[in-house]
Amino acid sequence: MKMTTRILAALVLCAFVLMVHAEETVHDKPRYLDPERSFAARAADLVSRMTLEEKVAQMQNAAPAIPRLGVPEYDWWNEALHGVARAGEATVFPQAIGLAATFDTALMSEVATAISDEARAKYNRFQRLGIRRRYTGLTFWSPNINIFRDPRWGRGQETYGEDPFLTSRMGVTFVRGLQGDESPATHDGNPRTANAYRKLDATAKHFAVHSGPESGRHHFDVHPSERDLFETYLPAFRALVQEGKVDAVMGAYNRVNGESAAASERLLQVSCAATGASTAMSFPTATPSRTSGNNTPSSAPRRKLQRWRSGAATISTAVRPMPRSSMPCASGSSTNARSTPCSSR
Repeated sequence: MKMTTRILAALVLCAFVLMVHAEETVHDKPRYLDPERSFAARAADLVSRMTLEEKVAQMQNAAPAIPRLGVPEYDWWNEALHGVARAGEATVFPQAIGLAATFDTALMSEVATAISDEARAKYNRFQRLGIRRRYTGLTFWSPNINIFRDPRWGRGQETYGEDPFLTSRMGVTFVRGLQGDESPATHDGNPRTANAYRKLDATAKHFAVHSGPESGRHHFDVHPSERDLFETYLPAFRALVQEGKVDAVMGAYNRVNGESAAASERLLQVSCAATGASTAMSFPTATPSRTSGNNTPSSAPRRKLQRWRSGAATISTAVRPMPRSSMPCASGSSTNARSTPCSSR
C-alpha cells in the first residue's frame, strides 16, 4: 500500500514538473513567433533582436536569411502588371493601357482577382518546393500609375493613360483585386481582423512625375508647375493610398525640382498629407491658377479636383482631358526645357 502511494505521489510530482516546464517554455517563446500577437508587436520584437549588420542586409530586394532567428531569405521583387510575370506559365491579360481603354472597372476587378489567385497558388507551390528567389514572393511591384503623355517614353503600355481620374479609378480597383478584401489597413478594431492576411502586397509606382524618357530616368530632373503636380501627377497616388489601401509606394528614379524623388522632403510631405499624417503639409483643396502664377485658387481646378475626389462619379462623365497644346511634357520638363509642350517635342 505504501509503495503504491509513493508511486502515485511520484507520478503527480512528475506531471506537475512537466506542466511548469511547458508553461515556462510558452512564456519563453519569442513574441515574433507568437501568431496571437499583432503584426506590429511581432515585427518590433523581431527587429529588436537583429544586429545592425542584419538590419542593413535586409534593406535590399534580395534580403538574406537570418538563420539564428529562423528568418528565411526573401526577394521582394515580383511583377504583375497584366498577369503574374516571370514565374512560369500564367494567364496573360492585355497590357494596362489596353485594360484602361475598356473604361470598365468591374472587368478590371475580375482581372486583378484572377491575377492574385494565380499569384497565391504559385507562391504556395514555391514555398512547398523551398524556392525563395526573385519572382516567387508575394510582394508585387504593380500597378504603374504614372501619367502617359508622350509615346517616346518607352513604358507607356504599363500605365492607364494620360488622364488622372481614369488612372485613379483603374488603379484603386486593380489594387483591391490584388490585395483582396481582408486588409489589415481597413480593420474595425477587432484583433482577429487586424491580423488578417492580404492575398498579396501591391505597390503603386513610381512616385512621382516619372514619365520618361526611359534612357535618362536615373538623372533627368522634372519641374512640373504646382497645378500640374497636384492635378495631374499626384491624384492617383493619393487615391491608391487612401481608397485602395495599397501596401507600398515605390519612389521614382528621377529628380523632381532638383531633389531625388526617393529622398525628396517635399514629396515626403505630400505623401504624409495623403495618408493623414499630422506633421505634413496639407494636400491642397485647389491648385494655383495657371494664368496668375500665384496660389490664388481658380474655379476650374476646383471643379476638376471635385471630380476625381468623388467616388460616385462615373468615368465617362468625369474624364475631361486638357488640350494637348497646354500640356507641358514631363519628359521635356528638364532643367533645359521646363515647360515645352508635348506637341512641339
